[in-house]
Amino acid sequence: KVEEVLTDGRRIITFRNGTKKEISADKSMTTITFFNGDVKKITPDQRVIYYYADAQTTHTTYPDGLELLQFPNNQIEKHYPDGTQEIVFPDHTVKRFYSDGFKETFFPDGTVVKVEKNGDKIVVFSNGQKEVHTAQFKRREYPDGTVKTVYCNGRQETKYSTGQVLIKDVEGNIILDKK
Repeated sequence: KVEEVLTDGRRIITFRNGTKKEISADKSMTTITFFNGDVKKITPDQRVIYYYADAQTTHTTYPDGLELLQFPNNQIEKHYPDGTQEIVFPDHTVKRFYSDGFKETFFPDGTVVKVEKNGDKIVVFSNGQKEVHTAQFKRREYPDGTVKTVYCNGRQETKYSTGQVLIKDVEGNIILDKK
């Protein structure tokens, strides 16, 4: 290896394989440029920023344990110390994965999808409608108070905001129409 000390106090160490390590005069910043083009920086606030040249991806690790990945397509991933992960896609859709198995997705149009660990799903649409999906049924709730439920056996039940209840069997035959 070859070590240079520059007039401003910086040190540059060049290794046989072409890797270079630069240390700031006050030793608070280190930059390592690897032979393959990757770059690792350790900043004064102890962030570690690693740039993968081939993948054009930056991986930043913060002192508190947060990890941030930035991809060339503008996708950003955050990995929190508590196990939570967040992905921001190029279209601004945001997905969050929690360590307890809960997931939620926020779409640019305002739609929100929440999925429980057991697979139950709640979809809240930007128009005010809401859907609930479970192993037993799928239910849609409308802003006017109408609720339509389709059970796993195919039976359908609609409760209108007027109080009317309509129940259909699996073939679509009305078995109750209470007004």
